[in-house]
Amino acid sequence: MAEYGEWNRKGATLSDKTAKTEYGVSRDFIVKGIQAGRLEYRQGAIWGNPYLRLLRSQLEQYIAEELGSDRLTSAKTQTELRQIKKEIANLKNRLKELQDRKTELEKQMKE
Repeated sequence: MAEYGEWNRKGATLSDKTAKTEYGVSRDFIVKGIQAGRLEYRQGAIWGNPYLRLLRSQLEQYIAEELGSDRLTSAKTQTELRQIKKEIANLKNRLKELQDRKTELEKQMKE
């Protein structure tokens, strides 16, 4: 069972779509966990599209038990690496914008 308030804690839940991208598990794998009583879920819908909301801690435990802890660790590492690369790209874009603005201001000061 879920801890008290776990459903409301930020980052404690994820959708089945997010689980697919973060952990590489299919919806069928998730449904099997739900049917086996290993995963708690809530149903939701955004713009008429249904999804399953899961507890991250239970899903990680289920993945580790069914697919192995190596698979879980690998998936978490890949997800973190993807986020870091995205942040680096955003920072590079922001740095370029700032450098362009700096040169523009320097030109204005020389005039």
